[in-house]
Amino acid sequence: MMPIRRDLHFKLPAARVGDWHNEGRHVSHFFNALSLFFPDGERFFIHAVRHYRNQIQEPELQRAVTAFIGQEAMHGREHTECNEMLDEAGLPGAPLQGFVYKLTEFMKRVLPKSSQLSITIALEHLTAIMANSLLQDSRVVGNAEPHFARLWRWHALEETEHKAVAYDVWAATMGRNPLRYLQRVMGLITASFVFWPLVAIFMWRLTRADAGARAERGGWWRTLRFLFGTPGPLRRAIGEWFDYFKPGFHPWDHDNREYLGGIEPLLRDLEGDTLARAA
Repeated sequence: MMPIRRDLHFKLPAARVGDWHNEGRHVSHFFNALSLFFPDGERFFIHAVRHYRNQIQEPELQRAVTAFIGQEAMHGREHTECNEMLDEAGLPGAPLQGFVYKLTEFMKRVLPKSSQLSITIALEHLTAIMANSLLQDSRVVGNAEPHFARLWRWHALEETEHKAVAYDVWAATMGRNPLRYLQRVMGLITASFVFWPLVAIFMWRLTRADAGARAERGGWWRTLRFLFGTPGPLRRAIGEWFDYFKPGFHPWDHDNREYLGGIEPLLRDLEGDTLARAA
């Protein structure tokens, strides 16, 4: 699977940044909390993969790495635009994203390069299984504000398209042995037990700063029901999270490439929206 870099713009409506999801402000801020991790998180992934680029012997994997870097750069740019809208709405986007920047810079300074790559492939696994949950069920973002929904579908599609690239870099440069297996799975355990509590804290900070969210009755319960009940994107992802612990695991063991057929309709939607704005 060869990723393709696409230079897309989503023209997000700033006035809707706090309530773009049809399930309400709390669910909107769950996704906004994720968005705050992406710009510096994507840069960390690029940094980790780029370090091993010259050790890759396969020309096809070299090309995939180039496309991976291009896609991640575009994701970071578009989510930066979304995150800046949080600040414009009086929400603490900048300080929260600043924390992510400091965290990723700290990891670059103190972690061995191999550990940085193990964290990268672990977080790529998390984003891939979350993307799969989003693409499996249109209710995850299908009824949300259309521009934000397109942003999240595009990100999910491209995360699916390149979900094995960083892992293949790991396999090509680290090999298979018990020590590397332990390092790989510890990367997922560490990433999961750091990432998800931080997402919850970021969401709490956003909802506390949002008067509309504070007035929303049952917002946290609605979010838990959304994530783990119906449609349940995190509930759906649990089994795939555990699959990572299989010694012979590969991201395309979860073969969901059929969803990539959604890329062309998404591009047509974006083109139609651009033409409608110009008319």
